[in-house]
Amino acid sequence: MSGKLLGSIIVLAGLIAGGLVYWLQIYAFYDEASSDTQIRLTNMVTGEPEVVLFDSFQGIDANSSPLRFRGCFTTTMSLAMLTETYEVVEGAEPRVAPGWFDCFDASEIGHALTEGGAIAFLGEKNIQDGIDRVVAVFPDGRGFAWHQLNEKYDE
Repeated sequence: MSGKLLGSIIVLAGLIAGGLVYWLQIYAFYDEASSDTQIRLTNMVTGEPEVVLFDSFQGIDANSSPLRFRGCFTTTMSLAMLTETYEVVEGAEPRVAPGWFDCFDASEIGHALTEGGAIAFLGEKNIQDGIDRVVAVFPDGRGFAWHQLNEKYDE
């Protein structure tokens, strides 16, 4: 077998494997979030999550990792009412969503959270062991939800 043929086979196998790994990471494990997904925020008095008013929900999730959940929605609840009722989270960092899920822009959300253009709330503590759901709401009613590691994994 000539060196050119062997080299071509190795390069082709590498390209196919790379393409397969990319597809698996970006597309394969994501599913549309369940239609019965509820947006809940943790009440600062009771410490219990409560369903909030929302519509136009779009979400993705995966069984392969609890951190793959992302959601976008709108709410008619004002930020003033939300901040007086629900637990605010400091230092929330939205996780990047796949490029094809275009309603969720982690850099825009993160910038708004650091600049005060949005407020992050604790959705549900330990939605899975060591994972919290965080919900960010903008003044115009746009809302975004994601999962992030909690203090159990701060070590």
